[in-house]
Amino acid sequence: DKLPVQPGTVYFAPAGYHLLVEADASFSLSCDAREHYSRPSIDVLMESAADAWGAGLAAVLLTGANQDGAAGLARVGKAGGLTVVQEPAEAQSAVMPQAAIDLQAPDYVLPLKQIKQLIAKLRHLT
Repeated sequence: DKLPVQPGTVYFAPAGYHLLVEADASFSLSCDAREHYSRPSIDVLMESAADAWGAGLAAVLLTGANQDGAAGLARVGKAGGLTVVQEPAEAQSAVMPQAAIDLQAPDYVLPLKQIKQLIAKLRHLT
């Protein structure tokens, strides 16, 4: 809780907690209700990140077996952030990426290899 977000660092939500991004660029944890049967929920994280960073956020949604993440990714797009979804045809489970595409067209729909290249390119722009 209240851990500052550090550039170039990967974070994982602890089991049983939603991970949120606060306006002061720190993380907070929540035991609020499950979303899409999940806690942690991708929607909760992406929605809070969109509210905190708006157009300064890039969000990537990969394979998954439910619709968690679709609403969060849409919120990132509406806030002006960059949205990327894994190509459903190559995903281990296409449900999550397809749900995101169906809800709001992302900026990019790419295979994993191209997502990696895009992230590397974006990293050099900052």
